[in-house]
Amino acid sequence: MKILVTDKIADRGLELLRAEGWQVEPVSPKEAEAVRRGLAEATAWILRSGTQVTAELLEAAPRLKVIGRAGVGVDNIDLEAATRRGILVMNTPGGNAVSVAEHTFALLLALARRVPEADRSTRSGEWRKSEFAGFELKGKTLGLVGLGRIGQEVGRRAQAFEMTVLAHDPFVAAALARDLGVELVSLDELLARADFLSLHVTLTPETERLLNRERLARCKRGMRILNTARGELVDDAALAEALASGQVAGAALDVFSSEPPKDSPLLKLPNVIATPHIGGSTAEAQEEVGWRIAQQVRDYLKDGVVRNAVNLPTLSAEEYRRLKPYLELAERLGAFAVQVAGPMARVSLRYAGEVGELNTHLLRNAVLKGILGRVVDEPANLVSAATLAAERGLTVDETYVRREQGFPDTLGVTVHATAQQFSVEGTVLHGAALRILAVDEIDIEAPLEGTLIFMRNRDVPGVIGQVGTILGSRNINIASFALGRREQSGSMGSLGPGGGAEAVALVRVDGAVPETVLQALRSIPAVTFAQVVEL
Repeated sequence: MKILVTDKIADRGLELLRAEGWQVEPVSPKEAEAVRRGLAEATAWILRSGTQVTAELLEAAPRLKVIGRAGVGVDNIDLEAATRRGILVMNTPGGNAVSVAEHTFALLLALARRVPEADRSTRSGEWRKSEFAGFELKGKTLGLVGLGRIGQEVGRRAQAFEMTVLAHDPFVAAALARDLGVELVSLDELLARADFLSLHVTLTPETERLLNRERLARCKRGMRILNTARGELVDDAALAEALASGQVAGAALDVFSSEPPKDSPLLKLPNVIATPHIGGSTAEAQEEVGWRIAQQVRDYLKDGVVRNAVNLPTLSAEEYRRLKPYLELAERLGAFAVQVAGPMARVSLRYAGEVGELNTHLLRNAVLKGILGRVVDEPANLVSAATLAAERGLTVDETYVRREQGFPDTLGVTVHATAQQFSVEGTVLHGAALRILAVDEIDIEAPLEGTLIFMRNRDVPGVIGQVGTILGSRNINIASFALGRREQSGSMGSLGPGGGAEAVALVRVDGAVPETVLQALRSIPAVTFAQVVEL
């Protein structure tokens, strides 16, 4: 197994991967051809912000399963292309939180005391002591846009300086903010009240140019702005205008919309402090995020454990242990359904009992993987399945129920196909054994594995014998034979066409089943449907 590494990663992280017997290949991101050659055989790709992951590069990586970003931001990765190709993307949030927070606060102090300006003046031979009077932080208000791990660390440091801390973050609970001693407010209120504004949100279409001309005009006059998150959060031209007019008194920027910034109007202003994206660049942070991403990649490739995934829900080792057999169940039920029913427009899932308490997002994707893996020419897996389904107009609805009788913990899959509706239900026994429990609401218990012949028939004498004769005469061994019929009501029962109750059969056989054998089975008068299902 090859691990491609295209940015500097902690040595102990690389040694962790080598200890598994894997080939670790460090390549500079500037060596385009070497990167492309490495991707041709790579199972994992570990990188930092210095590598651009494009759709074109991903097309050159047929074996790639996971991309590990040592750090937080993933705007250098084409997530849509990775997801479509079924490639898991993970990052390491919090690994450099303290380093970024400390750098943010260093910039805040430098703004308050005009340290860079005073330094330049003194080095030039001047002694303009009175011109560089600053102000105390005590009693001032800091506004945090984003109260994640880094925002929280910055807030703690501000409180140590006796500042009032406000925050705008729609995804943070009020109770958490209260525990942190932070006041949650709207963005407009934060802009109006804050003496310092610090950005700590990820880059999304909604946050791009969050600080635009309109919002900067609504800021408290004389506010100072800090950005150690993403350069694209700020409209550079609008900020330059606000700094020149005095609406914004100063800015400290560690990130820029284009890096390195070429001809940025911000770098020409004396009230701007600029650093070259070094917020997370401490020895401790570099070591920590490199070690963390190596652990995450190893655990995913070895055990399927998902941590800090950007395009898939996170799973602990214990959650994965509980979920794993049900993922296999879900995939096989989806594969069973598509082989019987054919093309479909909608899938209905029913989670019963403890199955509904598992990660149903992944169970849904596993069902779609089973369905699409039989019909698309692209890699369908837990990452890509939902995207591939949406592209094909395949919709999914889900319900949660509690079974009062029979097996309590089950997964049901109903597919709404072009010409019919078909349902299949299954469970996991003893933590590992996969079983079908019902087909089209007819109870039948059978192993969900191997080569199966699924039949619909009328429950009349002689069917089992005829099936056995046909298979035996073709030297096809029967491993198991399961039967089920719709429960009879009254004296006549539930009759299929031509008389006899509706019945189903699942015959597990050893070896392949030629089409001529299926034709022979379909020729049995009581058999209305016969299809091979490969699981």
